[in-house]
Amino acid sequence: MADSPDFEPLTRKVTSFPDAQPINSTRMAVLFSVMLVTASGNTAMQSILPTIGTQLHIPDFWVSAAFSWSALLWVYTAPKWARQSDHRGRKALMRLGMIGFTTSFALAGLALFLGLLGWYSALWTFVLFALFRSLYGGLGSAAPPAVQAYVAARTARADRTKALSLISSSFGLGTIVGPAIAPLLIIPFLGLSSPMFAFAGIGILVMVALALKLPNDNPGYQARGVVTSEPYSSAPSSNSLKDEDDNSDGDDEATLPPQLRWGDERIKPWLVTGILGGNAHALILGVVGFLVLDRLGLRGDPEMGIQMTGIVLMSGAAATLLAQWGLIPLLQMGPRSSILWGMVLGATGCLLIGFSHDLHGIIIGFAVASLGFGLFRPGFTAGASLAVKRSEQNGVAGIVASVNGMAFIVSPAIGVLLYTYAGPLPFWLATSICVFLFGWGFKTLKLDERLDSDR
Repeated sequence: MADSPDFEPLTRKVTSFPDAQPINSTRMAVLFSVMLVTASGNTAMQSILPTIGTQLHIPDFWVSAAFSWSALLWVYTAPKWARQSDHRGRKALMRLGMIGFTTSFALAGLALFLGLLGWYSALWTFVLFALFRSLYGGLGSAAPPAVQAYVAARTARADRTKALSLISSSFGLGTIVGPAIAPLLIIPFLGLSSPMFAFAGIGILVMVALALKLPNDNPGYQARGVVTSEPYSSAPSSNSLKDEDDNSDGDDEATLPPQLRWGDERIKPWLVTGILGGNAHALILGVVGFLVLDRLGLRGDPEMGIQMTGIVLMSGAAATLLAQWGLIPLLQMGPRSSILWGMVLGATGCLLIGFSHDLHGIIIGFAVASLGFGLFRPGFTAGASLAVKRSEQNGVAGIVASVNGMAFIVSPAIGVLLYTYAGPLPFWLATSICVFLFGWGFKTLKLDERLDSDR
């Protein structure tokens, strides 16, 4: 791989676009597909794995732990890949990400297929699944920042925001598409593992399109990809992919700002907010698939279980996108108001889920909760960003991405463990966190007007 022609280090900084080839509609479609497939494949897996775990008689906790392991690898590796976007080639990193995605889904699907046939024990089935799943967390995380950097490096400033918004929408759209099409991809011969093989095949098609339709790196503008969190059924923040203006013209190593620290007093309240709210969100995401199977009595009906789980997850992703693409810009909500209203809706939704025993109630509760967390995440992201100087935006973006990802390492598995032994306790806990965060944020977080004046 080191000899690939895509790995051309940039030895100079160019601020014009003399060599850049504009991104035409075909190339943009390829980039859109990379993001869409990366997100939709992961959320499709979320909708089928609880049912597969039931078929294999695997405790729900270990099913959730497989996602925790992938999230840990994603948090660790994503910043490393993002830092290499200028040096190893954006197309090469996209290819690496799609290789990790495709290989992970093909091998994990094979492990589950053979396990469901009884070739080896349920324990070994999930050991192998978690091992192959790690390829997605470790290598798949290379693709999103590479796509963002590729677009930023080849798009004039006047068009860059629009192009990056389109790329961001593909990542969010994938969180809806995945659960929606997963039940349609099940075929009798391959059984419940069918969607994973289907997405592996789609990944191969995307890699072919990358090779044939996307030119090699020869950018006329340096741009580092923004680190994104692993996509979950609630959809990532629409701010996770954004335009990084060339705001460092003339800067060199000697003039770079000091590294931003987690304990910086300017961002500490926003980080506390992000950690608490993120863990409340992760608690319910880890449990909701199992709750659907139990409350609707679908443990013995695999196909219906996947279908109903997909509907619930899809409603949550749609509500999140409604919050981020509709309510926040329409109502012009600032960071503090987004967080406070988000916590009100989050607490209400979690409470509704805990009391619901039919599909209608679960869908409404999960949608309301997701709407709230959809308001909360951009609010926390924007608040942390506005608290620091322009020259510190890269530093705060990395910290925010880490906070978003860290919540999904442990909390989903803890939520499932609590659910196994104490029923709706995870939803009561999530509700309590939201209520506490509302009160704490009301007293602690800066008013939106003050944040604007600080800038």
